[in-house]
Amino acid sequence: MKVIIVGGVAGGATAAARIRRLNEHAEITVFERSGYISYANCGLPYYIGDVITDPEELTLQTPESFFKRFRINMKIHHEVISIHPERKTVSVKNLENGEIFEEKYDKLILSPGAKPTQPRLPGVGIDKLFTLRTVEDTFRIKEYINKNHPKSAVLAGGGFIGLELAENLRELGMDVTIVQRPKQLMNPFDPDMASMIHNEMRKHGIKLVLGYTVEGFKEKDNGVEVLLKDNPSLQADMVVLAIGVTPDTVLAKEAGLELGIKESIIVNDRMETSVQDIYAAGDAVQVKHYVTGNDALISLAGPANKQGRIIADNICGGDSRYLGSQGSSVIKVFDMTAATTGINETNAKKSGLEVDTVILSPMSHAGYYPGGKVMTMKVVFEKETYRLLGAQIIGYEGVDKRIDVLATAIHAGLKATQLKDLDLAYAPPYSSAKDPVNMAGFMIDNIAKGTLKQWHLEDMDKISRDKSVVLLDVRTVGEFNRGHMNGFKNIPVDELRERINEIEKGKPVYLICQSGLRSYIASRILEGNGYETYNFSGGFRFYDAVVNDRALIEKAYACGMDY
Repeated sequence: MKVIIVGGVAGGATAAARIRRLNEHAEITVFERSGYISYANCGLPYYIGDVITDPEELTLQTPESFFKRFRINMKIHHEVISIHPERKTVSVKNLENGEIFEEKYDKLILSPGAKPTQPRLPGVGIDKLFTLRTVEDTFRIKEYINKNHPKSAVLAGGGFIGLELAENLRELGMDVTIVQRPKQLMNPFDPDMASMIHNEMRKHGIKLVLGYTVEGFKEKDNGVEVLLKDNPSLQADMVVLAIGVTPDTVLAKEAGLELGIKESIIVNDRMETSVQDIYAAGDAVQVKHYVTGNDALISLAGPANKQGRIIADNICGGDSRYLGSQGSSVIKVFDMTAATTGINETNAKKSGLEVDTVILSPMSHAGYYPGGKVMTMKVVFEKETYRLLGAQIIGYEGVDKRIDVLATAIHAGLKATQLKDLDLAYAPPYSSAKDPVNMAGFMIDNIAKGTLKQWHLEDMDKISRDKSVVLLDVRTVGEFNRGHMNGFKNIPVDELRERINEIEKGKPVYLICQSGLRSYIASRILEGNGYETYNFSGGFRFYDAVVNDRALIEKAYACGMDY
């Protein structure tokens, strides 16, 4: 059996190694147009920022090491320029000498990945304008920085690459600005959760220009002018386009393979394309979202590796199936960690789902053990069925641990109420006896049983104008005086029983505290005395972060980038 693989890195290299482990006698050739067959593309921004200092650390395997261990022919600087399914061959160009030749296959695997989205704008292609996809791109950026010592950079786009690169350039001492059309960074997060990412970026000196449309670029004064629609331009010594990626599927299209979203390659759950004996994996393929079942593009290394393994199994006579992508991801944002899995509230509603959420701010470990830090969790679930749909967590310690537990729970089909039953490891330096994931489950179970009724940030305008309700803040007097919502009366929770006559009977009571815990206790006291209560989801700490962030964004948008 002769297998040809187009593209290395996650999907292609994984498929190649797995095929060899399953079939010692298969002839396997990988054609890779870059000079690197298997590299840590998620680590590229950290090489630019001198976190990773040895370029060889980026290279997971070389053609020589791959051949020595697996007897796989790794052909770097070889680009497959066309596929001929009718005769089961590919045309290949040797980029070093220009030679073009044809190679036969029994099975063909496409793993071309995705390319940085390059809009057709004036100035795209100028020397000081970069994209970041390959090791060569990384070296080009690093060489420019080392040679020219730029003091400022504009990054167009606020996704994973944009944020990671912004942090690393800032750590090199550069002034960094992120500009993009959406009014939030990191679309996998809901806008309210993204506000905490915004605050962390601003805290470290990153300027955010959100809600602006880039119209082009000009070389000016030894730098780059970034032209914005209906607004003053930005100036920088260098610009990096990080506005997303597009499936690299020209080959597949020309070969007549069926294409889907953004011309991605359509595959079945065995990773087979519409053409017999051709498989595809990685960022170039359309997948099913594990939670919604909808078609999706999810460009992450984990799914690409799994897909490459599944292809290898099936080529070697097995029957492995890809169940879909869940979108589990985590990112370092300076001192903070942000993670997500499943779908967020915004996308759940767009999918037509009736959803509810809980927002809580637990400590990363037992409060009495030194060093604990607050994290903010948002768990999304379906009303009525309590199907667990997704989660987002932002904090400083223990975020990755909790998101992985929640990702596993979603994959296992647990209901959100069952989170309370998970038996999770506890010791004071690592967690609490009631882990944050358990706490989310307790809250959702209380909602299911009618013990807890909530109100959310989007209800604020409506209830603040409603004269038929009571608004009650149960924090301490000092906390209340340092900042509170307009219209709220302050009665600390520990004084509530003695002062309960100050609360008008017959009116629903809308409660708030710093994190939601004390206001929940207050709600139980009031409910036990005949009141109807609603607890604010997230608490004042969450409210304050979101509202301040929105105010800054709108001010910048209205005033012309007053960051």
